[in-house]
Amino acid sequence: MYTVKGKADKNHLLTEHMPLVKRLAHHMKAKLPPSVEVDDLVQAGMIGLLDAINRYEDSHGAQFETYAVLRIRGAMLDELRNNDWMPRSTRQNMRKVEAAMEALQQRLGRPASESEIARSLQMSLADYQEMLGDGGGHQLVYYEDFNDNDGEGGSASFLDRHAVDDSDPLRSLLDTGFRQAVIDAIDRLPPREKMLMGLYYEEELNLKEIGAVMGVSESRVSQLHTQAVSRLRATLREQLWTGPA
Repeated sequence: MYTVKGKADKNHLLTEHMPLVKRLAHHMKAKLPPSVEVDDLVQAGMIGLLDAINRYEDSHGAQFETYAVLRIRGAMLDELRNNDWMPRSTRQNMRKVEAAMEALQQRLGRPASESEIARSLQMSLADYQEMLGDGGGHQLVYYEDFNDNDGEGGSASFLDRHAVDDSDPLRSLLDTGFRQAVIDAIDRLPPREKMLMGLYYEEELNLKEIGAVMGVSESRVSQLHTQAVSRLRATLREQLWTGPA
């Protein structure tokens, strides 16, 4: 695996970690609309893997695979952002859902049911669930969250508050108390959504497999996942956009 010069054999690292790229691509694709091609994610991921190989040094103090996963996922997310796969109208709809959830949580003192959220949005339950389906791939954090509130002014930029030089804003966010806040927010999800998030992110089951475990369709799992992410974003709104005082 190493040359006589003591440097990692790049070809060996590339060949050994190609399956990792494909696995990450398929895992990410499960959360995205049909318009996103898994081959595009794989191609972007390979670029991220090459970048990781070229940048990695043993002195980083981290296992290469741990470092590579960050670079691969980052490259895939860059590909998605560059192609703007989620329509602006869908993102706006998800923000309306988050706002309704936040208001209901404050009023009720508990997570709102789907029917309560739909009524708050003045929609039928079926239309609300269809909206959740359209929002498949809704993410916990978007890079625009690090700017002001969707470009409309408001809180200072996350980057202005935390990023220094070329630091990664996502890494900076996770290095704060945000990681624990996410864990706490997941723990407060309704039981079914909490189980779904555990199966997806800890057990790494795909949506079809989760559906089999939960006894619902794959499309229903996608709706519940979108709803869970929206709940988390609503709960974490202060940490995402305003940060600590």
